[in-house]
Amino acid sequence: MPGDQFPITRWSVIDAVKSEDPAEQTRALDTLFAAYWKPVYKYVRLRWNRPTEDAQDLTQGFFAEMLERDLLAKYDPAKSRLRTYLRLCVDSFVMNQEKAARRQKRGGNATHVALDFPAAEGELAGATIDPASIPSPESLEEFFEREWVRSLFALAVEDLRKLCSERERERTFRLFDDYDLSDDEEISYERLAAEYAMPVTDVTNALSWARREFRRIALERLRELCGSDEEFHREAHAVFGSDAA
Repeated sequence: MPGDQFPITRWSVIDAVKSEDPAEQTRALDTLFAAYWKPVYKYVRLRWNRPTEDAQDLTQGFFAEMLERDLLAKYDPAKSRLRTYLRLCVDSFVMNQEKAARRQKRGGNATHVALDFPAAEGELAGATIDPASIPSPESLEEFFEREWVRSLFALAVEDLRKLCSERERERTFRLFDDYDLSDDEEISYERLAAEYAMPVTDVTNALSWARREFRRIALERLRELCGSDEEFHREAHAVFGSDAA
């Protein structure tokens, strides 16, 4: 099935930001910001123990500097993962910011997506993470990577919702949402079949299709965020394990 294969696309933000086509550059930046702004914001809040407003300014300021200094052009996929490179750039940016600079509002076209900071704060509050209980910087590095995967999956879920709407399969997405995204430990195929007045086999087929499409979409998103095929395959196996192949 198509969902069982690596995506064939070779488009990536690393290539597109170097394009002379403004539309391609904008698309690349939108993709990058959508995937990374929440992990960056939450990482700054915890790793650097910044209050909400400072963390917001630092997040926006970091992406502005990324554009101004053309940091993506300096990224070498042979040396590190893109997410590792960006996290180190965040650390460097925060360390080099003076108090006045941290609070300065950055304008222009630095950000191309709406940054829903209240939503990010809500996710942090629900994560039950006490910064004082985190034993080492390595734990925060792992936190950044988990948040990056969470951001990737959230974007893939939204893409799947749109796909289901376009194909008039809204019920399929609701089944996927009810079974795979909910915290209901008592949910079952049989219960969904009863609630939606459909055979259990139809529930099984719908969820199988939704999961294949979700994996395909997530892999395509991931491919866009990698600088090389080698990095993509490493990241895919890190995120999906054997299910990536």
